Amino acid sequence: MKVNVEKIENNVATLKIEVDAGEFEKALDQSYRKNVKRFNIPGFRRGKAPRSLIERYYGPEVFYEDAAEIVLSEAYKKGVEENNLEPVDYPRFDIDQIGKGTGIVATAQVTVKPEVELGEYKGLEVEKMVYNVTEEDVEKELKALQEQNARLVSVERPAQTGDVVVIDLEGFVNGEPLKDAKVQNYPVELGSKILVEDLENSITGMKAGETKEVKVTYPAEHPNKDLAGKEVLFKVSLKEVKEKELPPIDDEFAKDVSEFETLEELKQDIKNRLEERAKSFSESSLRGSILKKLVEQAKVDIPKVMVDREIERLIMDFAFQLRLRGLDLKQYLEASQLSMEEFKGKFQERAYNNVKTSLVLEAVAKAENIEVSEEELDEELAKYAESAQKSLAEYKKSLKEEDLEHIKDHILTRKIFDFLKSHAKINEKIVERIVDNESESEEESKLEEQA
Repeated sequence: MKVNVEKIENNVATLKIEVDAGEFEKALDQSYRKNVKRFNIPGFRRGKAPRSLIERYYGPEVFYEDAAEIVLSEAYKKGVEENNLEPVDYPRFDIDQIGKGTGIVATAQVTVKPEVELGEYKGLEVEKMVYNVTEEDVEKELKALQEQNARLVSVERPAQTGDVVVIDLEGFVNGEPLKDAKVQNYPVELGSKILVEDLENSITGMKAGETKEVKVTYPAEHPNKDLAGKEVLFKVSLKEVKEKELPPIDDEFAKDVSEFETLEELKQDIKNRLEERAKSFSESSLRGSILKKLVEQAKVDIPKVMVDREIERLIMDFAFQLRLRGLDLKQYLEASQLSMEEFKGKFQERAYNNVKTSLVLEAVAKAENIEVSEEELDEELAKYAESAQKSLAEYKKSLKEEDLEHIKDHILTRKIFDFLKSHAKINEKIVERIVDNESESEEESKLEEQA
């Protein structure tokens, strides 16, 4: 059997496969033994008819298809390994010649992983955002703890911002009840912006026992199609007004809300946690800055199939998150009035960026011979094993091959970033607050919010 790469153009490799008559004959005999029980030949028990007789009854080509699949898949695997190809899709075979006396001549075409032109990846000028934790930050955290541990006390005065009110609420459009717009004994904190602004403002100042009608006009671009551009009449009955009674922030408070005995210990713990968060934020910002510069300057022609596969993966992840919330993808698409093709389109940019990022990081690892040794893998696995209260050997035995590959990828990515950081020109930028890193595309964030 001969397999040669004829050409690689536009990320598609074409392999010329030649299988001689002897090898094809062996495959035909293998196909016969595999399929003989399918044939019913008069005078023979099922599965006992000789191959020559079956071929006489059904034609000499009766075993060709299965035999061709046997030898071509073997030849393709050999060609991929010998030529160090990295397929990213299934191959397509075209048979030019097939016969008992001649063997098989065929071509296989397969999309392969593209080459990446990295550009200059050492000495990248990048920015690292740095946040210095202040006493004011610690006080804010304490205030949040105080709010979380407040008691709610009923009062007889008008409702004001910060109060928790208990309401009955029903919405109407053109005199007809609005779907899913009726609630009873619903607690809401005024100022939390859970309700639309006009409605919340109207409730502020009401007393327990009062009822009011409020008209709210929704903007035409409102995401809820049932409300967009419509005037909704809300009937509100305020049943109870509760104010928050905040506990004093002292040593007793520290004992109640934490494992610490004194307020100073609690403050120090809060400061330590904020500093850890600030450190993580800084590292994340640096990582993002490196990745952005690295990917922007790299050039690569990404096959469509790789992007399509990544879109499928992202949609599977999204569907899984929906199931955790008691929804399914079909319900989501119906509620969002999206076709599956429109939905896939929303992931297009993110999928493309994910694939490009992965290819670029892989190219850096290849260029710098960055690999994960067995010792490094065992060192990482030992941490997981300790958490699982197992020995390293027991823990490794419990893992599937794909689990090990996932952990190796995690270590490799870390090593790549360590290399890039050590060769980068890093400028520190002091920021006034910690902001969330943009780990998802804006479109993906919107989808998550809608879900």
